[in-house]
Amino acid sequence: MRWIKLALIALILLLQYPLWLGKGSWLKVWDLNRQVESQKQTNQQAQTRNAVLDAEVRDLKQGTEAIEERARSELGMVKRGEIFFQIAGDGPAPLPASAPPNTRP
Repeated sequence: MRWIKLALIALILLLQYPLWLGKGSWLKVWDLNRQVESQKQTNQQAQTRNAVLDAEVRDLKQGTEAIEERARSELGMVKRGEIFFQIAGDGPAPLPASAPPNTRP
């Protein structure tokens, strides 16, 4: 009777091995689900980036405002008849709020 119990326990363990550690085990399924979720997140980020780029391309093809904005910001261009003012920041540095003012007698 004892040998039958040991044989049944061994049989149950042999049947459980593929479920937990085999080719299609729960651990591999869990790992694959984690990889799928990570890939879905990566795909969502790529779709968002592609949508932004698509909108920018459509805007560049259809209107001149986007081209004009890029020319101004990236190339420093100005329209004909416009006056360009550049303010240099080389003035004296402001005093910190905690510093006492200079008083000369």
